[in-house]
Amino acid sequence: METSKRPGGRSARVRDAVRQATIAELAEHGYGGLTVENVAERSGVHKTTVYRRWGSVEGLISDALELARDEPWPVPDTGTIEGDLRGVARLVRNGFDDPELGPVSSAFVAAAAQHPDAARALHDFFVARHDQAAAVVRRAITRGELPDTVDVREVIRVAVAPVYYRLFVAYEPVTERDADRAADAALAAARAGIL
Repeated sequence: METSKRPGGRSARVRDAVRQATIAELAEHGYGGLTVENVAERSGVHKTTVYRRWGSVEGLISDALELARDEPWPVPDTGTIEGDLRGVARLVRNGFDDPELGPVSSAFVAAAAQHPDAARALHDFFVARHDQAAAVVRRAITRGELPDTVDVREVIRVAVAPVYYRLFVAYEPVTERDADRAADAALAAARAGIL
């Protein structure tokens, strides 16, 4: 007789507890301070179970990113492509500026820079986010604000890339004006047919 896995159940509760503990540990201690032992203690899941299922801190981070990838993102709908793109760039900026979410997001980027599994998970996370955010560009095409030849995901990538550059390459603060300027540059490139 074939048995199927139950949706939810103990396995789902364990995964959720470990994920929440991972995020809490990242928020408090960053990537450098994340340990399997602390995640196990915080989650109430035995250390051997965490090691067996996730293997390492990179496995914990990869799993947290995998679950976060499918969470809805509050994509703006201001009625104009200018407002929507600025809203997307501000969402990214504000996410890293948030006292609770910022350290977690920064830890994900730090882990990706140091481990290929975390890098793959972060890449998949960004693909999903860009797909969600591309709705603003699709709406602009429907409204006639942009040509239908524009690459919808590339417009999003170009709008948020300067925010990431300032944060993780130049180590500069990002103001709301900086986020708006990045969005405006992406929009100008899209309108000029570059994207």
